[in-house]
Amino acid sequence: MMFRRHFLAMPLLAPLLGCSPAGAARQHGPWRGANLTRTPEAPLGSDACGRSLAALKALGADAVALVCFFWQATPKSADITLGSDIPMEELRAGIRQARKLGLKVLLKPHVWVPQTWAGAVDPTGDGAWERWFAGYGTGLETLAQLAAAEGAEGFAIGTELRGTTHRPEWREMIARVRQTYQGLLTYVAHWDGEVTRVPFWDLLDVAAVSLYSPLGENMADISTAVTGSADELVKWRDRIGKPLWIAELGLRSANGAQAKPWESAEERETQPNELVQAEVLAQWLAALDQRGFQDVLIWRWFSTPDIGGPKDTDFTIQGKRAATVLHDWLSSSNKTR
Repeated sequence: MMFRRHFLAMPLLAPLLGCSPAGAARQHGPWRGANLTRTPEAPLGSDACGRSLAALKALGADAVALVCFFWQATPKSADITLGSDIPMEELRAGIRQARKLGLKVLLKPHVWVPQTWAGAVDPTGDGAWERWFAGYGTGLETLAQLAAAEGAEGFAIGTELRGTTHRPEWREMIARVRQTYQGLLTYVAHWDGEVTRVPFWDLLDVAAVSLYSPLGENMADISTAVTGSADELVKWRDRIGKPLWIAELGLRSANGAQAKPWESAEERETQPNELVQAEVLAQWLAALDQRGFQDVLIWRWFSTPDIGGPKDTDFTIQGKRAATVLHDWLSSSNKTR
């Protein structure tokens, strides 16, 4: 299946309880860093997670997206709940830990649907949609309360939910979140052009997009493909009239990963190749920099500090040449700010 890049293995998920609200200042970019995926052996707030975040900070990062989850059984299901894979107190500890290190925090929920992806969510009938938005809205407000209470600088109201964004319920739900959370709000659109179809950008502070466009079967095709996709991003930014963040950018360190950058290790077994990942990332960062895209969060970085390495074929850049590419870009960007 497409778009299963996010996870190695997903534990059973269940509903969570909420927290009390507080204020947080709205802050704009630059936001440069990575999406953090929590692993069971390195919970958020643990010493191991702290070392991992410190290593990201040492690359020159100033921001991290903390990924958390909703769960629903099937794309057509009207029932959706916050997941129990990361307890709320652990998520609270993760926000505090990242901010103590000087990293801005974007709390970034994803919807987990077994055997498929968030873009497939599409309940049938208005009644089912009402139930879905009631469940999602309740969970979103819980997360917004936590983000506000802990001073998380940014909050994403959703990630790649392209089958839902046409619905009118979004506007009322965003208004409710605004009552709880006063920080920066965004939504992460899918790279297929969803950003031009989202009807509620006027209610958010910045637009955001995941970036996994195919770059060709051969490495020689990458430059042309990156240039074309980067030029399209400029058109999208101009059309919506808002800052456009690259909320996810990445691919596996594996042979042929550039052809389908969204493809996970579970979907295709192949040999490790950190040069592919490093070259693609370098070309993307250069193209984005040339076009004035200042806010980029790499997919991905694990809470386990010693994960990754040259033999790994996952998305993480840890212990790989791509980490040096990010460091060099961040160092250069910081000098010119």
